[in-house]
Amino acid sequence: MKRTTLFLIAITCTVLALQAQPAPVYTLKSCLEQGLLNNYSLRIARNEEQVSRNNATLGNAGYLPTLDLSAGYKGTLNDTETKIRATGETTKDHGVFDQTMDAGINLNWTIFDGFNITANYQKLKELERQGETNTRIAIEDLVANIAAEYYNFVQQKIRLKNFRYAVSLSKERLRIVEERYHIGNFSRLDYQQAKVDFNADSAQYMKQQELLHTSRIELNELMANKDVDELFIIQDSLISIDKILNFDELWNATLAINASLLQSEQNQTLARLDYKKVCSRDYPYLKLNGGYGYTLNKYDISANSRRSNLGLNVGVTVGFNLFDGNRRRERRNASIAVQNARLEREQVEQTLRADLSNLWQAYQNNLQMLNLERQNLIAAKENHEIAMERYMLGNLSGIEMREAQKSLLDAEERILSAEYDTKLCEISLLQISGKVMQYLE
Repeated sequence: MKRTTLFLIAITCTVLALQAQPAPVYTLKSCLEQGLLNNYSLRIARNEEQVSRNNATLGNAGYLPTLDLSAGYKGTLNDTETKIRATGETTKDHGVFDQTMDAGINLNWTIFDGFNITANYQKLKELERQGETNTRIAIEDLVANIAAEYYNFVQQKIRLKNFRYAVSLSKERLRIVEERYHIGNFSRLDYQQAKVDFNADSAQYMKQQELLHTSRIELNELMANKDVDELFIIQDSLISIDKILNFDELWNATLAINASLLQSEQNQTLARLDYKKVCSRDYPYLKLNGGYGYTLNKYDISANSRRSNLGLNVGVTVGFNLFDGNRRRERRNASIAVQNARLEREQVEQTLRADLSNLWQAYQNNLQMLNLERQNLIAAKENHEIAMERYMLGNLSGIEMREAQKSLLDAEERILSAEYDTKLCEISLLQISGKVMQYLE
């Protein structure tokens, strides 16, 4: 009994200790560092990059010879009939058993095949660089997604605070109406309306708690936390806006380092190398082969009972493919692929220019809206204070008080939405220009 009690006490202490552990505090930088370390999609992309790096070898391209070690045995059992030309005598033998055994090392090496091996190696190296680019795209996407979700969490947290304030205002109004209703200053309609507004604000607050929970789960998932429901604290309480962006600098950076543009240029190089591989068939090829081995033959009825060979053999093969029926078709298709790769690169550049221009316009508009909404918020706060004073004096109806409260909450909501939309534009602009990694600084 005593042991059971001690055991239960130990378990209770452990649970209380775990519950007492403080929640981790995250900044944007720490969220990004944890996501870059643990995110599953990024880890898969890095493994795929490693595969492309492993493939970029001289042996995989065909530069190196092949060396084979082989051994074999062959036995034949025949009935033979031999006729001697001079005498016409015929000899028959039954169950003649001949044997052959061999072992050796064989070397095969393609010395030249019309630059096909060179093109193969260059293509493998380009695929290795493209693997690095794909990983960079995955990293930049992850950084942008974590940054967007981080500030979405900040937004949802601020919105929850605003709704909590709205509930407190409604609760205070309900208290005032209830007191005055009991002394006969307000009608039952005023009391019921205040109660309806309080319940509506409470329901909105509860819904916002759900949205905040969803954002927390999403951020934990992006960071690949083992417990996606882990509670944490975000250090930032405001959405900071970078107001020093310059369009020309962003566009020049896009042309210089944008990952998608770099990827399209690599696709151009790959298309040209495929065309080079097709053209390599217009050249002759040169192959070297050699070997060193031992062969043993055993004869059942021959004049010699056995014969063995031990030695070296070397050979050179020179050839030229005169016609294969597909060369012209493949060359035309490879030429079209080169043109398509060039057009796709130009299309990517045009799309990036359009996206950057649209985001820049949205960014500028949101900055102006943000300044306007900040002014509106000041006016809405003053309006609410005046309305509250008049309401306390009984010079303002409940409906008018509710409108003043709603105007204040709407102003806070609009400024919060403007801040978050501006931040999303900022993140997208930095991602297109290849500067999104500055959030790690």
